Amino acid sequence: MSTTLFLVRHGETVWHAENRYAGVSDVALTERGRRQAARLARWACRTGLDAVWASPLSRARATAAPSARALGLPVEVDADLAELDFGSAEGRTLAELPPEQAAAFRADPVAGAFPGAEDPVAAAARGAAALHRIAARHPGGRILVVAHNTLLRLVLCELLGLPLARYRTAFPVLRNCCPTELVMDRGGAGLVALNTPLP
Repeated sequence: MSTTLFLVRHGETVWHAENRYAGVSDVALTERGRRQAARLARWACRTGLDAVWASPLSRARATAAPSARALGLPVEVDADLAELDFGSAEGRTLAELPPEQAAAFRADPVAGAFPGAEDPVAAAARGAAALHRIAARHPGGRILVVAHNTLLRLVLCELLGLPLARYRTAFPVLRNCCPTELVMDRGGAGLVALNTPLP
């Protein structure tokens, strides 16, 4: 029995405008991000969801909360859905990093991960394990999962058998509050839709 997961990157945050790396930093949603979360809730009401899961970081929980309220469901939290710690890049832009660090990251974001950052291979594994647990808990269900841009792109590569080093090119961006539909069962995972725009 397959489970449908709607993977959603949280709403816009105060660091989006400057393209700063927000990993473990608890960065608030902007007013636009709150509007995106409200639009996601309207979509959720029409989609027939059975559960709402989120990363423990406040920007993900704040994005998930309007959908959960509209559906009369709790926001369930899995710590393994948290974003990567970006190490030396946390709170900074690529332009603010030493040129050699930025160049290594652009060439291979896994082998050239930022100094002090979480290992992207480990992050992909923990995120994929979280989705497997969620799918197993809700067999045949339709589940909203609110998490983060880099974690979700790594997890998509992990589940779909793509090289992790390609996560930035295979999935250039997950747009804020635009669901990516994934079907999971014991045999694996299949991508149904990416960055579905909300009305």
